[in-house]
Amino acid sequence: MLQPKRTKYRKVQKGRLKGNAKRGTQISFGSFAIKTLEEGFITSRQIESARIAVTRYMKREGKVWIRIFPDKPLTAKPAEVRMGKGKGAPSHFVAAIRPGRIMFECDGVPLHIAQEAMRLAAQKLPVKTKFIVRPDYA
Repeated sequence: MLQPKRTKYRKVQKGRLKGNAKRGTQISFGSFAIKTLEEGFITSRQIESARIAVTRYMKREGKVWIRIFPDKPLTAKPAEVRMGKGKGAPSHFVAAIRPGRIMFECDGVPLHIAQEAMRLAAQKLPVKTKFIVRPDYA
């Protein structure tokens, strides 16, 4: 009997993003962060463009932590292909985000610079976000 061909990526279904985030909801590393208020998929390109926006505005001072990782492959079939013939190849990777998840953290810069940097990052993301500050920040 023939064995099925092993592929590099496991076939993952999209699933549903119901409920709030159960982990990654507290600021762990920095003093400032953006937290998501709704669910959605964030692509690796969106994460990277938000990271670039933050580091450029902070003029490479301070430190930035990215708390999400795009580990879910989404598949797509090529253009103008008929129905059937199985599932398409992985086209890109996304991070599945639920409300309450911390996405970016930063530290080492004043409050007004961090707030503007996180605002610029939030503009690059497809979900509504909220700027939060560590409770013991002085």
